[in-house]
Amino acid sequence: MSQYQDIKEACYQANMQLPKLGLVLFTFGNASVVDRQKSVFAIKPSGVPYETLRPEDIVIVDFQNNIVEGEKRPSSDTKTHALLYAQWEGIGGIVHTHSTYATAWAQTQLDIPILGTTHADHLTVDVPCAPPMSDVYIQEDYEHQTGWQIINELQRRGLTPEEVEMILVGNHAPFTWGKTVDKAVYNSAVLEEIARMAYLSCTLRPGLPRLKDSLIRKHYERKHGANSYYGQ
Repeated sequence: MSQYQDIKEACYQANMQLPKLGLVLFTFGNASVVDRQKSVFAIKPSGVPYETLRPEDIVIVDFQNNIVEGEKRPSSDTKTHALLYAQWEGIGGIVHTHSTYATAWAQTQLDIPILGTTHADHLTVDVPCAPPMSDVYIQEDYEHQTGWQIINELQRRGLTPEEVEMILVGNHAPFTWGKTVDKAVYNSAVLEEIARMAYLSCTLRPGLPRLKDSLIRKHYERKHGANSYYGQ
């Protein structure tokens, strides 16, 4: 049995959740799981349909993008995952999809505005959209630069990956992350729902004002922090 069997299985299960949740079509997405002690991560192989994916297909890669274990090529987004793991020590899983509504916001290069309490339950700011990548970076090392695109945009806005576990990459699609891959999958589903709600709300009422700060704080703090009281 592989010494990486635990993260391969966790990665497989996370990837299989994506089509079940309606977040991917065909091969449009990937999930990965990191093992900090071994400095490697497990990621979906490139171009393998979900209906034929098996745990043994999952590829193990180090933070320098070297294949450590696996017979298949890893996801074409592997360099993005590797950079985020190397730069953000607190995250345990990453998900990338092309889910419909979140991707629509990314393609229009717009932040998803915080309009309601569903959004505020999960974060206190608009979902950020990083600007499109320059031609120089596209030609240089596209997937690696996508990682920097994400990191730099959060830094530019004064946000941490603990505060905001989701982002839109302009003209591209969403990425989410979390302390575990299960949280990253959850965040991906939440992001798609927030994006859908925001689109419908803006369609019904163009120019809809942002949710007021008192409601943002109330809904966020009842689920997060020392004074939270939601759940058991």
